[in-house]
This record gives sequence, C-alpha cells and structure tokens, in this order.
Amino acid sequence: MKLRILKSAVTNPWFNLATEDWIFNTLDPDSHTLFLWRNSETVVIGRSQNPWVECKIDKMEADDIFLARRQSGGGAVFHDLGNTNFTFLSPKDDYDQEANFTIIINALKKLGIDAELSGRNDMQVGDKKISGSAFKHASDRSFHHGTLLVNANMQKLGDYLNPHPLKLKAKGIKSVRARVANLVEFNDSINHDTLSDAIIEAFCEYHGDTAPVEALDEASLAKQPSLDKYYQQMADWDWRFGKTPQFSHHIETRFDWGIIDLHLDVTQAVITDVVIFSDALNVELIDLLKATLTGMKYNRNEVKTKFDELGKAQPDLAAQIDDVSEWLLGEMEG
Repeated sequence: MKLRILKSAVTNPWFNLATEDWIFNTLDPDSHTLFLWRNSETVVIGRSQNPWVECKIDKMEADDIFLARRQSGGGAVFHDLGNTNFTFLSPKDDYDQEANFTIIINALKKLGIDAELSGRNDMQVGDKKISGSAFKHASDRSFHHGTLLVNANMQKLGDYLNPHPLKLKAKGIKSVRARVANLVEFNDSINHDTLSDAIIEAFCEYHGDTAPVEALDEASLAKQPSLDKYYQQMADWDWRFGKTPQFSHHIETRFDWGIIDLHLDVTQAVITDVVIFSDALNVELIDLLKATLTGMKYNRNEVKTKFDELGKAQPDLAAQIDDVSEWLLGEMEG
C-alpha cells in the first residue's frame, strides 16, 4: 500500500471541505491518504443540522465568520487557526479506524502529551476532550476525519455556538457540548506546524513507508475541475442553508395595533407555509404579510428587502409593515 500526504496551504473552509470531498470521491482508493488542514474562523455544521438552531447567524455575519456544512453527520463545531484538522482515507478492505487513532495518539506522545480514546470517536487528555471525529464509508473506500484543539479561542466557541433561544421545532441533530481543552495547556510550545509534522512522522512510522508532502493551494482548484465543482457546492447558500431539514418557527408579539401570532413552516430554507392569527382590524395587512412571506428564503436580507418593497407599495400600511419587519428580523437573528 502506497502512502499519500496532502497539506493545505489554504485556510478557507469551503476549499478545505471541498478538498476532502475531492479526496473521498476522486482519489485512487488504493493508498492510505493523510490530509492535514486548518480553517479561518468558521462554524462547521453536520449534514443534517439546522444552522439557525445551532449558531448565531447574525453575529457570524457581523464578524465575517464562515458557515460551512460538512458532508458527514455529527454536531456543530467552531474552527479557527487554533484547530488542526486531519483526514484519513483508506481502501475499505484496508480501513482500520483504530490505526488512525493510534497514529494521532503516537503523534501527541512525540510532543509529550498522553491522550487516549474516549468512546467511539473522541480523544481526551485526562478528563478533557481534545479531539472529535466523524466517519464516512463508500463501496470501495473509507474516510475518517477529526479536529484537534491546539490553541482554539474557546470564548468564540461560546460566542457563535450558543444560539438565541428560538422557538424552533427542528428535526435533525442538536449538538451536545463537552468539557474541552487545548493541547497548549499540556505543551505550551505546540502549534499547527509542529503537530502536523508529528502526525506525518507517526503516519509514516505506522505504515512503515514514506511519501513526499504535497502542498495544496488555490492553484490546485484550477488544475482539478472536480475540486472546483466541490468548492462551488461548499460555498453555495443552497448547500449551507438550503439543505436544512424541515422546521417550523412560531413567534408572537403584541403591537399597539394588535397581536400577531406567526407560524412559519420552512422546507430547505424556504418558507413554504404561513399561518397568521391576529386581532388586528386590517385583514388586508394580514393577507399581504402571508402572501409576501410564502415562498421566500428564510434569510434576513431577503425578508428585509421584501418588506421594504411591500411598505413602499402600500404606504397606508407602511408603519405596521415596518413594525412586523423589525420584529421578525430580530426574531430571526439566531
């Protein structure tokens, strides 16, 4: 079995997740492949998760934080340059999950850190989690990826991953938070490059072979049409938001002109059904609100644009429309 070692020089999460897909779907499975990478500040959600439930979309947009959706399952994680991510790809017949964990544990040992496997897919030092993993399998290949907390900003993890308490009845998986620690707590000289070097060394030692490290960068996109295709998918709003499982959002409030009790059904990030109960005297307003919201993307910019247009088209109702718009935008800030 030959070895292949790839290391990303890019910190754009859509590039790195696209590279993972490219590795999984396109690379020759008849080798053991190791891919090492890290992302700029990003919330990465699992394939079946709801971004509005998992993270604070408004705060992320304000702070230029990426939102990415993985192809694999599992919960939401925050990545920054203090995370080192690893991906192992092997032929299905030769896939050994235990071997992958052993390689990471051996690499950490080289850096004076004693880690151990915890449960099926986490690693910990003492009682603190330092790594989580997820897995994917196809007919001829298997894939194991995970993240190691090197010097991640734990405060930001809380900033973006503790959502506003929305009244959302959501299908899909909700994340469970664990006690976590950075590897620098156990070795203050560790960083992405020293850890990557240790993992590469442990990978080669385990398999009794060696391979050159291939650096991946934006030029790789140009050379690999299928990689570019995966990148476009990862960056696309329809993938990141549109693949959200169906959910409903129920909110109510009282304005001085009446109560609005609003029920939205959202399918693939599009508002498909709207029910409004209200004691407002103006029935036309309620009908207009319902018609405007139905078929719209569940997206704050879209709501603002459509409601601004509606207010201009209906000057007599503009004040009430503005009231509802401001309230709804506030409620969608999760």
